Amino acid sequence: MSTTATGFGAEQVDVLLTNARIVTAATVHHGWLRLRQGRVAELGSAAQQPAHPAAATVDVAGRWVAPGLVDIHCHGGAGHDFGEARTQATTAALAPHLGSGTTSTLASLVTASAEDLLHQVRSLAADATAGHVAGIHLEGPYLAEARCGAHDPTQLRDPDPAEFERLRAAADGHLRMITLAPERPGALELVRRAVDAGVTVAVGHTEATYAQTQAALDAGARVATHLFNAMPALHHRTPGPIGALLGDDRVTVELINDQVHVHPASGRIATAAMGPERLALVTDAMAAAGVGDGDYELGGLRVEVREGTARLADGGAVAGSTIVLGEAVRQAVQHLGLDPAAALRAASTIPARAVGLTDRGDLAPGLRADVVILNEDLTVAGQLREGRWTRHLG
Repeated sequence: MSTTATGFGAEQVDVLLTNARIVTAATVHHGWLRLRQGRVAELGSAAQQPAHPAAATVDVAGRWVAPGLVDIHCHGGAGHDFGEARTQATTAALAPHLGSGTTSTLASLVTASAEDLLHQVRSLAADATAGHVAGIHLEGPYLAEARCGAHDPTQLRDPDPAEFERLRAAADGHLRMITLAPERPGALELVRRAVDAGVTVAVGHTEATYAQTQAALDAGARVATHLFNAMPALHHRTPGPIGALLGDDRVTVELINDQVHVHPASGRIATAAMGPERLALVTDAMAAAGVGDGDYELGGLRVEVREGTARLADGGAVAGSTIVLGEAVRQAVQHLGLDPAAALRAASTIPARAVGLTDRGDLAPGLRADVVILNEDLTVAGQLREGRWTRHLG
């Protein structure tokens, strides 16, 4: 029925997708979508005619047509992680995610030494320039020891403006996001510096109080890194970071919706509190995604994956997920009560906007032709990346 490909180097198509339920940032549009030269050319209703004929017409038979999914927090897959800093490993790690409808991925790096982190950023910057990844996310090293999770606690450190500038220079314009703990000395200064440089700042792996978190948001932080995980629990007298992040309309909230990191009831409470327009579904996937149970490594730490759950061999802390973003979308409909369009936006439009990927995440004329075609059960039936088929609809 369908075939898969890497999505790199294939021929861009001039195609008209008809009889579609098209998910845009604002609505669900019933009609057709034309893609040309790697971009969205136009869309219209069944009663309208395209301004120009397309080279090919594909009837999608009433399926969902949505923006390609955008994962802004992902560490790897297919037995590899992005910290390996090799293009071959990077492209291999992306394969199970691309197959699930994800057309754009930020390569997330865990905490490492200054030297190792600089090397990893330089390598991934080249991969971003080549179009393999959409940018780089530094999840650390400026995190709280008490909430380090699957980060090496011996490598955690206070925010260092000079180190940040070296990393930013090595990223060559591809540093999209950095996660930090706002209570660490120098954190607010780094928030302002990063925001001024066009880098999204996320709050996570933190022991911050409500006031400290609010100060970071006022300084320009705009994302909550995997809400609930690696931060103090919400309490009615001490709301902490969760209270600040949920209660601030400026914040996009990441949620790892794998039924391991967050109980469905907690996910529903969070979504009801903030509304689905602020929800960004992420995977936080590690090397086991697309592979399965086994023994792995993340940032130099040993990870055991058993029955789909990744935990540190030493201490048992949850160490990322093993899901792909398409599965998180289906889980959001099943367990969070989102309608399919809202779930798809939470995995495309909302995360893309959060990290400044303004050329994708929606199906509007002029944007990248990153498109996923989904069956009624939200499994992938067809997919295009920059107007190239990566899964043909057969």
